[in-house]
Formats: sequence, structure tokens, C-alpha cells
Amino acid sequence: MCRHYGGGVAMAANTYDAIVIGSGMSGGWAAKELTEKGMQTLVLEAGRSIVPEVDYVEHVPPWGVKFRGLRDRKAESINRPIQSQIGDEWNAKFFVDDKENPYTTDSDKPYLFLRGRHVGGRSVMWGRQTYRLSDLDFEANLKEGLGVDWPIRYKDIEPWYNYVEDFIGVSGQAEGLPHLPDSKFLPPMEMNCAELAVKEAIAGKFPDGRMMTIGRVAILTESHRGRAACHYCGPCQRGCITRSYFSSVNSTLPAAQETGKLTLRPFSVVHSLIFDSKTRKITGVRVIDGQTREAMEFHARIVFLCASTLESARILLNSTTPEFPNGLANSSGELGHNLMDHIFKGGATGTIPGHEDHIQMGNRPNGIYVPRFRNIKQKHPAFLRGYGFQGGGHREGWERGSDMPGFGVDFKNMLKNPGPWRFNFTGFGECLPNHDNHLEIDKNKVDAWGIPALKINCQWRPNELAIYKDMSVTAAEMLEAAGAKDIVASTAQSLPGEGIHEMGSARMGRDPKTSVLNEHNQAHDVKNLFVTDGSCMVSSACVNPSLTYMALTARACDYAVGKMKRGEL
Repeated sequence: MCRHYGGGVAMAANTYDAIVIGSGMSGGWAAKELTEKGMQTLVLEAGRSIVPEVDYVEHVPPWGVKFRGLRDRKAESINRPIQSQIGDEWNAKFFVDDKENPYTTDSDKPYLFLRGRHVGGRSVMWGRQTYRLSDLDFEANLKEGLGVDWPIRYKDIEPWYNYVEDFIGVSGQAEGLPHLPDSKFLPPMEMNCAELAVKEAIAGKFPDGRMMTIGRVAILTESHRGRAACHYCGPCQRGCITRSYFSSVNSTLPAAQETGKLTLRPFSVVHSLIFDSKTRKITGVRVIDGQTREAMEFHARIVFLCASTLESARILLNSTTPEFPNGLANSSGELGHNLMDHIFKGGATGTIPGHEDHIQMGNRPNGIYVPRFRNIKQKHPAFLRGYGFQGGGHREGWERGSDMPGFGVDFKNMLKNPGPWRFNFTGFGECLPNHDNHLEIDKNKVDAWGIPALKINCQWRPNELAIYKDMSVTAAEMLEAAGAKDIVASTAQSLPGEGIHEMGSARMGRDPKTSVLNEHNQAHDVKNLFVTDGSCMVSSACVNPSLTYMALTARACDYAVGKMKRGEL
């Protein structure tokens, strides 16, 4: 496994061809593409390095950790009151200290900013669900008169989806749906008996075209590019010592290292970007050393900002100049605005009768997927856009005893036998772009490195709330069609940010007056600045967005290096 990254040879002290800010999903791809194209590249990561053999503990059982996986509630209430709402005792180390990394919100608009600061970022603990956007998504804003039009269409990004999928490895089943384009698939994972029963029950039963497939997931089902196939141990959020799922630590950063042109610097907290008013270009990056608190600068010909939607906007908003008093590259005034996340938790659960003679072997790190079916052919009267479902079937094990009364030998013997088959649908719904959902710099709050923090203003609007209600209804309908018992529809909706799919703070667009980036993720106002993380998204669609970030990053790197080699950048 890769323990150390380095070896890039700088052209001069602290000077490189390219600087990439962030080492996660997008930053890892920028590092790979730029180094493979011959660029001496510095990657700045705010947090620590990851050593897989030490940090990945996927095979440690509950009795092997101090709090049996239930977490240290007292410590979390002090240092991680926000981050503790996700994760467990095994992977808590991958989420930030909230005291060191504060942000603010209005009391009536809570927002969950869930994040990691380490090499690999959230690519280490992401959900790995991997789906393409379609022209249904790219054309929606224009057709409905919302936000701004995407400056690209599916044909522009399709070859880059192919390119990225060929490298990362995506397991899934081709279904031929125009609104959910098929990927370049490795063999699909198998559904279990409860899922097959629900799939069959749904097929052809609903006039809106509902169907169920296996999830499309960036986890290998066969050996691929030197990485081993998944062995179904299950707890991927703790890391993966066999590198069977895609992360920048597993894949893109090692590829960049192999070129000899990568320098990765952890503990490098970016304060702001340095702008030259004469050339109207960025000349470098201001950094606070995360350990020594020393201020320093690094310089490059181009900069790829991949720090994540909120952090990238924060860096730009803190990079004020006389030309850009409201944030660098912000002549449009749209920087920090149009913040989106997916609304989720809408859905239902139920018990699937029968199949008591079947048990599931292994811990498949994937579930089922019900593609969007609302507003495909027929307009829904209550809301625009739509949603998909993730979830799956499982047979209850001994863990069910934690919520049951009982004690002693008989109780333990009962738990040795598996319980009934359960099934859940969890919806992920689209969030519409809205200028009023925004973030700004809180002038009264700084982080542990003295950098002004964010204030986030975001809330669900009527369209999102209508989607949430419909998700619970249709999920219950499908379970009922499958003969499920004890159906319970969800009543708890997610908070903004809780979906961990934040996007849209520096959107792409054709018009510099209404957008921050052009069709190549290049800032309209600063030609050697590229932003390729979720910031660039113009609409959220309803599918998991990480694959699109990766494809857009590879595409932008190809464009930027081509411009540089032609002397046009």
C-alpha cells in the first residue's frame, strides 16, 4: 500500500506547473491527470496523511474497540457535536474536530456540514454509489426557467464518464434507460431473495414505469488495474485495505505518484489565492501550516480548486482584492449562492414474509436502486424534477437484540437464529437551485488557523418538501405491492447538508454575468483558475454526484493542459 507521497521536483523554490487544492474525489483526479500530462504538480491537503495499514480497521469487531462501536458520547459532545451525527467509533477519526473547524448558521436554518480533513478527503468514506447524469438533468433548468442553463450536454461529458469509469471500476447492470445512462460496467453484484421478490412485484405494476436494479457502485467485482475484487467484508466506511473500492488514496494519488511529478503536502491549510491585477491571473496560494501555524506561499501557472463545495467557495470569498472585493472571480455576484444538497430519508420499511429457508452470505457493500420515475413522461402536479430510491433487503441478525427485552440463555439462543427479512427504501430527491440558499464569510468567527469561517444560509423550499412527502408514499406503495407487512413510512426528513452531496456554490454557465465558471470549469474572471468539485454544479439532479465531479475534472485538466501547451494560458 502507498504510505508516502512525494518526489515531485519543483522548478524553483515553492514553484510548480500546477497546484491542486484538495486531495479527495476531484483533487485526486486533478493530480492524476495533470501529472500524467507532464505537469509538476503540488497537491495541498489541509489534514493529515492516511496510512491504510494503520488507519483502516475494517476487520476489527465491536468487542475490539473501547466503546463497542457506540462512540464516546462525552468527547463527541465537546469536540464533535456535528460530525458525531454520522459515522461510528471505527471511522470517527476521518471526520473533523468541530471546535477547530467552526461555521455558523441562523438558529432557524440548521445545516450539517459533515467533512473530513485528511489525504483522500471524503473519498475514503463515501457511499460509492456511482451514476451518470443525463440530458433530462442537463436540460431541466432551461426548460423550466430555473437558475441558469448548463453550458454542456450529455454528449460533452459522455466520453469522460467512459474514461473515468474505465479507471475506477464500476459494478452494475445495464438497463437501457435514457434518463439514467448505462456505464462501462464490471459484473453486477447479486440481489438477495427478498430483493428479487420486491423487484418482481414492482415490475409492470405501476403506470409510471417504476423498476428496480442493483446499485451501481465503484467497488470491484473482479480484479481491475492491479486492485483486488471485493471480498464482501462490508464496513467500507472504515477504509479498504484491499483497495477494492475507489478512493483517491487507493487509485488516483498512487497513479500520480508513479509519474514522479507529484508533490503532496499534508497539513497545508489554504487561506486564500494570490491574484496579480496586471496579468489578471492567480500567481500562487497562501497557506497556513496546519502544525506550526507558519504562513507560507506556493506558486504555479494554473490552480485547480478541489477543496469541496463549501471550502472552495470559502477560499474564494476570503481571496478579496480591489478588483474583487466580494471574493475572487465573483464579478457575477453568484459565488457562494445556489447551494444545493439532496433531500433524503423519505421512504419506507417493511417485513417481507417468506424466504425463511434462506440466509445471505457475506456483507454485500451495495444495495438496490430504483431510478427516477417522476416527471419523466408525465408531469407531476405537486413538484418539479424527481427522486430515486436506494435501500435493500436483509435478514435480521443478533443485532436486533439491542432493541428487544430479554436476558439469559434462552434469549441468547433465540438470537442465534436469524430473524425475518426486512426491506427499506430510502429516497434521494433533487434540490432546485435557489439564489437565496447561500454561504458567506462570518467576520466574527475564525477557525483554529485564524482563517475566517463560513456562515451558511440554506433551507428546504416547497418543491423539496413536496418531493419528500411523495417519496414516503411511493415507497410504501411498492412495499405493499410486494406483500410486505408492518410497513412504516418515514416521517423524519433530512436537514440540508445531511445528504453530504452539497454542490452549486460556483456554478458553471455560458454568461459571465450570471455564473462563475465556463463550460470547462474555468473561472470567467481568472483564466488560470479551475474549480472542478461540487461547486460547479448548475442543478443537483437526484443521483449521487461524485462520478460527475470526476468526469468534469478529467475533462477540465485535458482542456487546461492543452491551452498551456499551445501558449494560450
